[in-house]
Amino acid sequence: MPNNLAHFAIHADDLKRAQRFYGRVFGWQFQGFDGPDISSFCKIKNSAGEDPGAIGAMQSRRFNTLAHPVFGFECSIDVDDVDAIAKAVEANGGKILMPKTAIPGVGWLIKFADTEGNLVCAVSFDASAK
Repeated sequence: MPNNLAHFAIHADDLKRAQRFYGRVFGWQFQGFDGPDISSFCKIKNSAGEDPGAIGAMQSRRFNTLAHPVFGFECSIDVDDVDAIAKAVEANGGKILMPKTAIPGVGWLIKFADTEGNLVCAVSFDASAK
């Protein structure tokens, strides 16, 4: 079934502090995406060291593209076509905050505000994205 939760990100001011918190509360482990560095962006593993289903990430607030800090979890929905979703967002009262952007080797991403002001992402996985 398309349009399932694929990714969530936790934004943090102090990643080491946040990693300690989530590690102690849930037993989560953290791994760098491009190596061992987990100081500004890292992948979350569950207490068994496995992926939790939806890909989890913890990232510095400085990676935020919005004018205000993101509090809470930023969720990405796996979609077939981010262009079609962007059109649907605008047609239904949402606002595109970050237009279609390539995540090299991963896919295409848009960020938008829903009608309630919540930040939502849509991602179309495509390993050829550049």
